Amino acid sequence: MALAGGCLFFLVALAFIAAIWAIWRYNNLVSLKNQVANAWKQIDVQLKRRHDLIPNLIASVKGEMQFEQDTLEKVIAARNAAAGARGVADTAEKEGHLSQTLSRLFALAENYPNLKANESVRALMEELTSTENKIGFARQFYNDLATRFNTAQQIFPDSFIARTFRFQPVELYEIRDAAEREVPKVDLNVRPS
Repeated sequence: MALAGGCLFFLVALAFIAAIWAIWRYNNLVSLKNQVANAWKQIDVQLKRRHDLIPNLIASVKGEMQFEQDTLEKVIAARNAAAGARGVADTAEKEGHLSQTLSRLFALAENYPNLKANESVRALMEELTSTENKIGFARQFYNDLATRFNTAQQIFPDSFIARTFRFQPVELYEIRDAAEREVPKVDLNVRPS
């Protein structure tokens, strides 16, 4: 009888420890999932900041860059497409295109001495450059957390908890188009008129 009671106590204790472990691992996955969501929102905040700065920059350079209307329109179109992006892959694609068109605008602006001397244009360009850096750091932070979350779901025994509670891997923020990976070519040589 004592042996049966001891076995029963052992099984109950083992079940209790297993339940505590499962709760701990589940909570860890939930925590990682929420950190990934927060990191994505941080990217979103920086992207919104960039989207808000672009119309001000366009308005500031429009009069001076009257011969570059095609470039200005492409920047606005890329900005509008990026602002409407949904999901990680769509956002990465459209934001990459926006970055390309912005780099072309910056390169063209170098050919306009009045723009380079204009304090508000220079401040907006510096603000956009600073925002680009913040976006880059936010993307890296997001990818680091997303990788930790995805890895946690694949490693045994957490993989059992992840499958049981239907956790799903998240997409990494990656550049898929080879053209977006190229370093923009900027020619700052002054050409005689």
